[in-house]
Amino acid sequence: MPDSGKNGPHGLGVPARACRSGRKGLAVWAALAVALTALAGCGQTPGDVLPGYVEGEFVYVASKFAGRLDAMGVSKGGRVEAGAPLFTLEHEFERQALDLARADLAQAEDTLRDKEKGLRPEEIDQIEASLQRSRAELALAKLERERRETLFSSATISQEELDNARTEHARSQAVVREYEAKLATGKLSDRVDRVLAARAAVDAARLGVDQAKWNLDQKIQTAPVSGLVFDTLHYVGEWVGASSPVVSLLPPENIKVRFFVPEAELARIRPGDRVLVGRDGLPEPAEAVVDYVSTQAEYAPPVIFSQGFREKLVFLVEARFSPDVARDMHPGQPVDVRLDRPIPGGKRS
Repeated sequence: MPDSGKNGPHGLGVPARACRSGRKGLAVWAALAVALTALAGCGQTPGDVLPGYVEGEFVYVASKFAGRLDAMGVSKGGRVEAGAPLFTLEHEFERQALDLARADLAQAEDTLRDKEKGLRPEEIDQIEASLQRSRAELALAKLERERRETLFSSATISQEELDNARTEHARSQAVVREYEAKLATGKLSDRVDRVLAARAAVDAARLGVDQAKWNLDQKIQTAPVSGLVFDTLHYVGEWVGASSPVVSLLPPENIKVRFFVPEAELARIRPGDRVLVGRDGLPEPAEAVVDYVSTQAEYAPPVIFSQGFREKLVFLVEARFSPDVARDMHPGQPVDVRLDRPIPGGKRS
């Protein structure tokens, strides 16, 4: 048996993911030590049994923003459905920012509506009243001009009086045309460029609302997947840094079994093969399907690969359970794995 003190854990080729810190670390190392001792040190396990352990790929949920943890909606060991509330950070600033963005949007929309519809009804009514008065004055000025022309033809009035009547009539016509133009303009919207600018302001305000809402949502996190609440990493009232995980989830589809196959049997196992996983205390094994076979040896003594030393090489294999079976598995749990067809017995210690 090679000296493990020289090689250390990483000298044995242990994958990085097997070196996780926390509760499952010791269990993983223990299972891996059993596997390497049994296969590398003693040739091969009895019969067709291969040692392995259960591994979990965790989903760590965090907020992009820092803040005080105000509420925790789940507890360790419970199960949660996708979309269910997980935790809430303080968010008064984000809430007020959203209210302000919504107020800016309402103001921009009011400005756009005002520019699109032209003058208010009261202003239109005022112009129409002025137009009616000017038309009445025009009619009176026309009569006065005609009367003055008759009097001038009979040499009753002077040329000056006739000119004054004609000038007054022309002025009344100009006033009528002025109010008619004002009325037509008042019923139109504002200039096209001003309307377009108002619409752009509305679009910008809507983006501001979306941004403020997104910021608020970052402080109120929900479960991205369904699964087991494996751990809660902060307590209510603690300050949580930006991007610092608060809850770790373990979806059933992220649970797998890892075991080690001797080099001589590596060619007999492929992705898609079925394996049976035995656990202590349970009479019936669970079924899993191989989805990964390592291309590198997990244990390789620093010597030339002679025929004898090749028997000590093992390769990591991973297999996944169906979600209903995975719910009863625990990361770090040691297991016994059997292939569909027995592995011939080799040298034994």
